[in-house]
Amino acid sequence: MSRKIRLVIPVLLVVLVSSTAVFAQKKKPRIKYYSISANRTFHVRMNDTLNSGSARIGDTFSTTTVDPVYSTNGVELVPSGSIITGRVTAVQKAQKDGKPGVLSVIFYQLNLPNGRGAAMSGSLTDLSSGNTSSDNEGTASAKKTSHRNVKFIGGGAGGGALIGAIAGGGKGLAIGAGVGAGVGFLAKKLKKGDEAKVNSGTEFGVILNRAVSLPAYRPS
Repeated sequence: MSRKIRLVIPVLLVVLVSSTAVFAQKKKPRIKYYSISANRTFHVRMNDTLNSGSARIGDTFSTTTVDPVYSTNGVELVPSGSIITGRVTAVQKAQKDGKPGVLSVIFYQLNLPNGRGAAMSGSLTDLSSGNTSSDNEGTASAKKTSHRNVKFIGGGAGGGALIGAIAGGGKGLAIGAGVGAGVGFLAKKLKKGDEAKVNSGTEFGVILNRAVSLPAYRPS
């Protein structure tokens, strides 16, 4: 075999391998993404425990979605059992002058059971019937976007937390079982000087500040 042919063969092999790789890449199906619009509310359950007496800014915690979330055209994007991670952004311990403890939080990461993750921007909100409605897939949607400016404040039944008054004024909004039914009663019974304690198992809402795009959910 001549020296010229020996030099040409490796070049041809490289071209062939490259062409095959390009062809295979073109054949790979594109992933179709669907959108969860801003102002959609996720129904979540707390996995950890937060306490304004010991929490620090930057502390992280996780919640689990209770209900699945669908795109506007009914495609399941976030199944129940997904994890939404939050972060403490401000802490005010209970004051001697009777002021209750306060916790401010945000939600920044969504992780699905199949391992897919997505960054998100979410805020704390309540799950009262006046604030959310359910579509035919059981997904809650916020009606009043101003309800994203709420905080956990000390007080409530059994030492649990209340979602604090909306920025600019308003009554406290209860979280957990029976949300909406006894809001006024619980607000009046708010004990001064209590720390904000959010126990594991507490249910509340996470409202999206920006839309999130995800492919249709497929179990791994």
